[in-house]
Amino acid sequence: MSSIELSLPRRRVLADVIPKSLLADATLVIGFAGVVGALAQFSIHLNFTPVPITGQTLGVLLAGSALGWRRAFLSMSLYLVAGLAGVPWFAGHSSNLPMTNAGYLVGFIATGSLLGWLASRGNDRTVVRSVLTMFLGELLLYVIAVPWLAVAGHFSLETAFIYGMRPFIIGDLIKMAIAGVTLPATWRLVDRTSATR
Repeated sequence: MSSIELSLPRRRVLADVIPKSLLADATLVIGFAGVVGALAQFSIHLNFTPVPITGQTLGVLLAGSALGWRRAFLSMSLYLVAGLAGVPWFAGHSSNLPMTNAGYLVGFIATGSLLGWLASRGNDRTVVRSVLTMFLGELLLYVIAVPWLAVAGHFSLETAFIYGMRPFIIGDLIKMAIAGVTLPATWRLVDRTSATR
């Protein structure tokens, strides 16, 4: 009896375009953690919720899809662990993390990993598939972050949704569109460059 292949074939992610080495992987992991940290500084604090509006999730969407799941997992884990160790790259140049907000950073690890896995299946090659992939990533983030916010903040799930998701939906749609267009466009550039060599 022949074995049945249950997994989809793996394809390159954008990071695989760079010649593989330990130094290249380390640079990508650290670099994308830095990108998320830099985007975290674009933050707006709202007076009714402990969760600020930031640019972090755009960095997570790009990092996950560009790095593949292993490097994305390491990069987002580094972002969380280094921040807790004192690197001031959480929102507002902070290394302090309110317990209510920790679910988002844990969610970044899961989201980056999921997006990296989906990108390795070719879901970052067209705008439609890329945007749908970003939607799944955002959905996973909130599946983790909103219940965490409810438990840590002693809120109902409805209140946690109002505080921790509803104010960010429009911004997240914009970030999904940016990432969803950027990745296929970058692949087209890579393919054109490869074809002219």
